[in-house]
Amino acid sequence: MTSIDEIIKREVNPFDLVNLKPGNFWGEQQDAAQTVDSIHQEAITEIEALVDLVAKDHVSRTVLLAGDSGSGKSYLLGRLKRTLNPKAFFAYIGPWADSDHIWRHILRYTVDSLMHNPEGQQDSQLLLWLKSLSAFTKRNLKQRVLNDSVWKLLQSDRKKFIKHLKNTYKSAGIYSPDIFFGILHDLTNPELYDSACEWLRGDDLSEESMQALKVRNCIDTEDAAKNILANFGRISTETQPIVICFDNLETCLFNQNGILNPQPLFNVNTTIHNDYLRNFVIIISVVTDIWKRSSVRIQQADKARLETTIQLKRINLEQAEALWTYRLGSLHHQAKPKPESRIYPLTKQLLEQSFPGTKTDPRNVLILGRQEYRKHKDSIGENLPDPDPEPDSQSEFQLLWQQEYQKTEQKITKIALLSAPELVRMLQEACIALGVKEARPKLLGGKYASYSLSYKHPQEKKQVGIIWTEDSNMTSFYTVMNACQTLVNKRTDHALYLIRAASVGTPKLVGQRIYQQIFTGNPHQHLKPNLPSVHTLATYYSFVNSALAGELVVAGTTTTLEQLQTLVRESKVLEGCALLKELKIMPEGSKPPLAPIKKYLLNLIKNQHFIGRKVLVDNTHGQFSDTDISHIGQLIEQFYRDNIIQIINPHEELDNQLVCWIPEKNIPV
Repeated sequence: MTSIDEIIKREVNPFDLVNLKPGNFWGEQQDAAQTVDSIHQEAITEIEALVDLVAKDHVSRTVLLAGDSGSGKSYLLGRLKRTLNPKAFFAYIGPWADSDHIWRHILRYTVDSLMHNPEGQQDSQLLLWLKSLSAFTKRNLKQRVLNDSVWKLLQSDRKKFIKHLKNTYKSAGIYSPDIFFGILHDLTNPELYDSACEWLRGDDLSEESMQALKVRNCIDTEDAAKNILANFGRISTETQPIVICFDNLETCLFNQNGILNPQPLFNVNTTIHNDYLRNFVIIISVVTDIWKRSSVRIQQADKARLETTIQLKRINLEQAEALWTYRLGSLHHQAKPKPESRIYPLTKQLLEQSFPGTKTDPRNVLILGRQEYRKHKDSIGENLPDPDPEPDSQSEFQLLWQQEYQKTEQKITKIALLSAPELVRMLQEACIALGVKEARPKLLGGKYASYSLSYKHPQEKKQVGIIWTEDSNMTSFYTVMNACQTLVNKRTDHALYLIRAASVGTPKLVGQRIYQQIFTGNPHQHLKPNLPSVHTLATYYSFVNSALAGELVVAGTTTTLEQLQTLVRESKVLEGCALLKELKIMPEGSKPPLAPIKKYLLNLIKNQHFIGRKVLVDNTHGQFSDTDISHIGQLIEQFYRDNIIQIINPHEELDNQLVCWIPEKNIPV
């Protein structure tokens, strides 16, 4: 028999497992145990009714989803996807780096989302959408089903496939029908599927890939991106709607000078309605306060295109108690005897005292649960060193960083998955965090302006220009190199860095010859970024967007961008980025960072104060699955021998041992 308090001593605080920052619902595994069905159910019902309406008449509609910071907007989007995916396709659109590329950003993120497999399905949303088109289906009494004979016949003959779709949708006004339908056919070929997806998402493909797809051009303008997105709706008016969810957009509602400018997003929304981009449900999620400030700057005609505004309501104390019940459920399940209260060690009285108005937001409930659970755990830690009185923001931030970095690794498997404007913006934000002054975008002019930025070097005080392009197409590479040549001729005060992991072509290409003239000597250089560097930049960029949205919580406190920048500098999480080192942005005398697994172990112990040794090993192995469990045990023993941690009961079996942080040990992690 194991009492609930014994379990509390050894387990991780269950409220620490709650992700209090927004994220792409295709990359976040939402725990069903976090769901209280009654919370925001009226919003779910209203949006489902709108999806059903679009499924009937195929007229696109827009919902504005407003809520206070911490009200659960991003989580609600994930719940919608999980609940309604059987009757709609879902796309998540995160923040864009440059409003000049907004349609290309939307198309890229839409196709990325459509490439995901819905739960329980073997095919991606993209293939499910394709197979559900009226050109390939037949009706029975209950539902439309794939006509296998037609599908197999057309799948084997590209020309017949294109001709069949052109005849079926000849009145739909399809943009570039031969090219678009040809790409759809290539989706049915496993050898061409990836290249076809890359073309659809707007990648600037190599000449070889374009030849394999039988296309001459890629999607490289805003108008082309808008029209390809429109094609998805125009040929799918008998299929499920596509729900496009704009989330975590607060950073996009301001221009580069920090002035509120929501118009680009609402221009897009109005265009979707005016240009008859059919069969879409648009959900725009925004913080209530920012929406109030934004709405006065939006043209009335654009505001009229919002069919529905849903204001998320605050939750009551019964719902708050249910949230606690779900978070504590796994611990209670292990306990014998069972606690009398479903929310032990917390109490209803605590909720009543903390929220006398009987209404609050989910985030506040989870933060309160975390704090009070922590207090109880510390109070039952007999014979343990006195813990630090306040939560340690550094250790918690570094744990959050490791978790977010792991998600980024899984999501970004190659650099080319990110657009050049995104890569440049990520680098710009990291530079600013490290004290680089006057980091400004768009050093180049013309079509590829968003591929560049400039700043003053923090140590050498010289002007630095960055050009980052990973486009495979050598014609595009030539255009960028030509722009660099023009810049070098005009701005002799700038030292240019070309950041590019992709090939620079062969000597016979003009672009490569210009590259040789500029970037193979001094003062201009070519840097080849590695994937871990991009993971580091992308992880920080995710935190930046959360902070700007007021949705980043560290140690129970909503963290501003300035506070995040301080945490980053003090934690040195960016010092492992090889690209930033090559750019010589890191301060002089930077020490090699501690191995990630060692940092994680020490931060987890420090953050929990004390923890069961087996729980510590299991959690660490969950983060570093490639590491042998025995190695994790050896690291714990080494920390114990070095008197960094304390094992309270070292002579008991390993599964029963408690590992404790020694407060006076100020070990840099």
